Amino acid sequence: MAAGDLRRSRRDVLLGAVGLGLAAAGCASEQADDPARTVRSSSASGTLSAASASALPRPVTIERVRSMARRTEIELIVIRPEGAEPDLPVCLALHGRGENARMFLDLGLPDMLSSLVNSQGGSPFAVVAVDGGDSYWVARQPEDDPQLMLTDDMPKWLGERGLATNPFAVLGISMGGYGALNYAANPNKPVAAAISPALFLSWSEAANRDAFANEQRWRDTDPLQNVPAYTGVPVGLWCGESDPFVDGARDLAEKLRPPIAEIEPGGHDATYWRKVLPRALRFVGQHL
Repeated sequence: MAAGDLRRSRRDVLLGAVGLGLAAAGCASEQADDPARTVRSSSASGTLSAASASALPRPVTIERVRSMARRTEIELIVIRPEGAEPDLPVCLALHGRGENARMFLDLGLPDMLSSLVNSQGGSPFAVVAVDGGDSYWVARQPEDDPQLMLTDDMPKWLGERGLATNPFAVLGISMGGYGALNYAANPNKPVAAAISPALFLSWSEAANRDAFANEQRWRDTDPLQNVPAYTGVPVGLWCGESDPFVDGARDLAEKLRPPIAEIEPGGHDATYWRKVLPRALRFVGQHL
């Protein structure tokens, strides 16, 4: 199943909560159906009011912010472990093609993160997801650059919310796996967890996605063709044996020799992603 096919009733509940929150004029914060979640409507710059910023944040906040790099408004979702303080290190979460930041809510990541920290003794950190479009987290057009959003817009958003401004890790699923590996190649060398990464073995395969501006842009950003960029980067890799991208995952594992590379039964679908997400979170948390 493609990432865009991931749909659950939980999403419908969350979308309804957001619609009610935005319809209430002047409302700065609305409770979703789950009392553990807060849907927060912010100004275009994403700046929180003094009152909301001083309160202990709920485990999940959803806000609309304006990305200068993408030149549009996007959703910014902050997921904290239950009971955690606001000043936390950050792992970015990049969604798959045809999806958005809420993909990680649909997959149950908030409960997985709280379990890791509160039941398994893991160090606390926040997971932050944003809408990245469908261009594999690279710029298809100069006026819409999701990778630049991560490097330029994100630190400001994180600082405004009392979080560490330099993410220590990045996690991505499918198209997000491609984007996570690109982000991990930056000079800070964050930990990278790539789940079912959408990697292409030829330009013809990549071109069929109509996501890259041209062949050179694909070659410049394709992890399989830029392996030296990951020197010193801890990479975790997970992929199902029935995944259409499994050959690319095997090729990456062979070239990178990462500390974790698990190719096991499973497909390119939510069932597999729910199974391995806790492992990916544990992997990145071990590098705090």
